[in-house]
This record gives sequence, structure tokens and C-alpha cells, in this order.
Amino acid sequence: MEIKYIPIVLIMTLLAGCTFNSKTSSKVENLNIGYKNMTVDELNQQLKNKDFTLIDVHIPEQEHLNGTDTFIPYDDIENQLDKLPSDKNSKIVLYCRTGRMSQIAAEKLAEKGYTNVYNIIGGIVEWAKTVIEENERSNKN
Repeated sequence: MEIKYIPIVLIMTLLAGCTFNSKTSSKVENLNIGYKNMTVDELNQQLKNKDFTLIDVHIPEQEHLNGTDTFIPYDDIENQLDKLPSDKNSKIVLYCRTGRMSQIAAEKLAEKGYTNVYNIIGGIVEWAKTVIEENERSNKN
């Protein structure tokens, strides 16, 4: 390669790096984490034809969403696998207050070989903002 092309290659490399955005990054990251994220709207729809185990992992224990199957503290989920479906391919949906504890629990279950684990983004806080407020608006109309 001639020396006059080196600056052009460097500039092109820098420009390519600058076009990489966080949305692309999170999608790539999500492919490698072993669990999937679910929005509260998606959960609301799936609760209508529930085919999964819904687990509250928030500590301290909080008021549960309707349809919750069990409560397991996020930091003890590895010690309470007997409360989970025996089939590691069964769909398991985890939630907490804001999503952080359920994310940690989802990571732990994925590490244990569970393949169909979902984390509810935003937890009960997002549920209250989105689903409950939407239902209240619908009831007023």
C-alpha cells in the first residue's frame, strides 16, 4: 500500500467508528446475554393468553402483578430453582420494581442454562405509567 493512501484509510476507519450508535450496540449486546427483554405492553398482551411462569423477584417483596405465579428474591434465585419449571426451555418472565433486579435474575437463570427467560423493562413502575394509565384513560372514554 502506498503511503498516500494511509491517511485516507485512517479517516474512513474513524468515520465508520463514528456512525456506530447505541441502538445498534444494544441490539448486538442483547444477542449475547442469554435472555430477552419484554416491554410492559407486550406483557399486558401476553397475560391475556398466559403460557408462561411469571415471577416477581423484587426485594423487599412488593404488591404483585395479577397473574404472578411466585415470588423469588432476585439474589436467591439460584438457590430456589425448585420453584421454576423443570424444563429449562419453558418460558419464564421476571419482573421487579424498575427492571434492574429482574435483569440480574435473568442473567443468573441464563447462566444456569434456562433458554426462554424474559426481563420486563421498567418493572412495576413502567407498568403503572403505561398499562394502568392507559386502562384508566380507556375507562373514562
